[in-house]
Amino acid sequence: MIPQTKAIAQKLQLIVSPAAVHEWENIDTSLQKHILEAVSTDTTPSCIVYPNTQEELAQIIGCAHQQRWRVLPCGNGSKLSWGGLAKGIDVVISTERLNRVIEHAVGDLTITVEAGAKFADIQPILAKAGQFIALDPAYPQTATIGGIVATADAGSLRQRYGGVRDMLLGISFVRYDGQIAKAGGRVVKNVAGYDLMKLFTGSFGTLGIISQVTFRLYPLPEASQTVVLTGTADAIAQATKTLLASALTPTAVDLRSTQLVANLGLGKGMGLVSRFQSVTESVKEQSTRLLEVGQTLGLQCSSYEENDESDLWRKLAEQISVTGTEPGIICKIGVLPTAAVATLSQLDKIASGQGMGLIHAGSGLGVLRFESENAIDDVKKMRSHCQSHSGFLTLLEAPISFKQKLDVWGYSGNALDLMQRIKQQFDPENIFSPHRFVGGI
Repeated sequence: MIPQTKAIAQKLQLIVSPAAVHEWENIDTSLQKHILEAVSTDTTPSCIVYPNTQEELAQIIGCAHQQRWRVLPCGNGSKLSWGGLAKGIDVVISTERLNRVIEHAVGDLTITVEAGAKFADIQPILAKAGQFIALDPAYPQTATIGGIVATADAGSLRQRYGGVRDMLLGISFVRYDGQIAKAGGRVVKNVAGYDLMKLFTGSFGTLGIISQVTFRLYPLPEASQTVVLTGTADAIAQATKTLLASALTPTAVDLRSTQLVANLGLGKGMGLVSRFQSVTESVKEQSTRLLEVGQTLGLQCSSYEENDESDLWRKLAEQISVTGTEPGIICKIGVLPTAAVATLSQLDKIASGQGMGLIHAGSGLGVLRFESENAIDDVKKMRSHCQSHSGFLTLLEAPISFKQKLDVWGYSGNALDLMQRIKQQFDPENIFSPHRFVGGI
């Protein structure tokens, strides 16, 4: 009798080439680690399969539906460990080889790409036409388009351009029964299926597998400059209030915690990092006006351009993310924008140098990082603080032992019943990423 794990691989090899199916023991160890960080401790998938076309992906899902296999979708695996722990996974399905550009309509400012395309590979193609996708995701060198949508990972540029769902014009996805479905279109004015695209944004692979995405694009700015203000929390709060109430149009406005500012050698106290991108004259004028605000408030002021600016944003991202060799706990938070400074001040008090964070000043969304794996009490206190300010704290990355001690999502809203019904409608047999989402969905 053929073992179950071998039987699954053999059935998949009837759909794709044998080289596209890797049994568990043949999966690269670093990818094995990523997968094990995404599933419960009693789960070991039999294999990972790499479809080469949307049609192959549909056939694989159709087979999983018939065989009652539970599947864990992923792209390149950079955000696979985000969210809850999936249970009972039989097969991991990677869209990594679905990486083609379907259509780049330069005149319409849109692009349609397959879900496995890397963000870092698409931006240079668009740059040749003077365009870009206005997102700033975590792990930009390895993140795939589908993974960015599935995790709603917009980054600092949301200040000017909005979130991932604001970039989406259309998606194609494979349903639980192996059928290919579409929502939206490939032109900016087409709004059909808008709500469906919203559902898939941030769904963490629980409703279906995204196969293609159409994004709206923006022209590359002529010039860019970043202004950094550091100092006391009260002065930073005043500078932020003044900036957001002004006629200035920054593309990014991030509040940075005291520890993060210190780690980067940007000064003392809390930080306000603002980026201006437009025509040269506008960028210089807006940067100068914000620097004047900072000087009036007695803040330490500095500005960055060209390579220095690129290095600054790269270092900012590296400080707040976790690499494969570093321990750490990453949380996504949201609070009322008016409570952002108080939230980072609370982090400084609670974490005592073992935590750092950033909050996008316009939206109140942010990311916290805790250095110690023993920070569960600190995380609980910060969750309580966020909830008291009409917000939330969700664990993204953390050791499995940590996630088992704390509700990953910490959801306390009133929409759980609605979310469960949506899951039932899209995935009635619960084959997609079971238990990974809010409330065990």
